[in-house]
Amino acid sequence: MQSLNAFVPQKDGAGNQLGRGRGPLLTTAVSSFAREQARLKAGVIEEDTEEWQKDSSFAGLERVGGVDLSYVKGDDTNACASLVVLSYPDLEVLYEDCQMVAVTAPYIAGFLAFREVPFLVEAIQRLQQKEPKLKPQVLLVDGNGLLHHRGFGVACHLGVLTDLPCIGVAKNLLQVDGLARDELHREQIRSLQMEGDACPLTGTSGKVLGMVLRSYNNSSKPLYISVGHRVCLETAVHLVKSCCRYRIPEPIRQADIRSREYIRKQPSSPLEVISSGPKRQEKETEPDH
Repeated sequence: MQSLNAFVPQKDGAGNQLGRGRGPLLTTAVSSFAREQARLKAGVIEEDTEEWQKDSSFAGLERVGGVDLSYVKGDDTNACASLVVLSYPDLEVLYEDCQMVAVTAPYIAGFLAFREVPFLVEAIQRLQQKEPKLKPQVLLVDGNGLLHHRGFGVACHLGVLTDLPCIGVAKNLLQVDGLARDELHREQIRSLQMEGDACPLTGTSGKVLGMVLRSYNNSSKPLYISVGHRVCLETAVHLVKSCCRYRIPEPIRQADIRSREYIRKQPSSPLEVISSGPKRQEKETEPDH
């Protein structure tokens, strides 16, 4: 089979990298990704599986991980994959791993995980080899979980591959199953008056896909929380709340800060770094505070 590296990307009107039409290579990639995604999706567990999740104060939870990819501005192939592990509940950094990676898989809408997750899995594998005692008990993922076009976003994909509890934390609403950035949603956001306030995101199918959460009193911009793997939505929201010193939960915030700094320290590094490529609508490029 022809390598995906031979795929020549183009962009749509929104700046998303799509590829050269709907040629044979893209069609093959979509078909392959869809089969693998469906296979992995069957392994998602949408409920709590850990002892520490049974306690409202998360007794027994000691290590929370955060992952992120930061891209060089104007370059959607060179990125830094970052994994951090923080102590819980004091949220001090215990471990960090940053590594430059070449993101060569094409962006195909709905299949972002195939582009990014392999590098995050490798980071977790390095942690298990170097510092197995610091393995996180749960991962906060900069992206979506069940709140996804096919119900299997980055947080689900990473969770199933690593068998770790994972939570999706997105900065923008992914418009799926009738969810839209319309006046109804803006009113929902306005109803979140205090830090910790949350509302369910219910699709036209009737399924609750996630929660919109006001995570920080000093920011009216909410977060979009969804189940990734081995955690229920209520637990996911409660844990994200408890990890926020600012708008962005500290594990993801630290992963982003450290990956940006790592890129800046590289030889011939550009001055600007973004925390998403041109492809991820659920991510923002503003500072995560």
